[in-house]
Amino acid sequence: MKKSMSIQFRSYDMIERFSKEIADIKGEFDLVSGRKTVDAKSFLGIFSLDLSRPLMLHAVTDDARAFDVFSRYQA
Repeated sequence: MKKSMSIQFRSYDMIERFSKEIADIKGEFDLVSGRKTVDAKSFLGIFSLDLSRPLMLHAVTDDARAFDVFSRYQA
């Protein structure tokens, strides 16, 4: 299943929690900020993005619970 959604991190703790949760989910995940795209499973990659604005998460996964997890970060 392929899905995109807008997410936003409001604190360092949210990024840390997101990184731990996404590490356990099988699939391909990208975060996009403007023209820059990083692997959403890359903790350092997330910090290279402009975190003051919402990010676009592009997910390709068969794990149904993935979108329940991501909805916690929805902008």
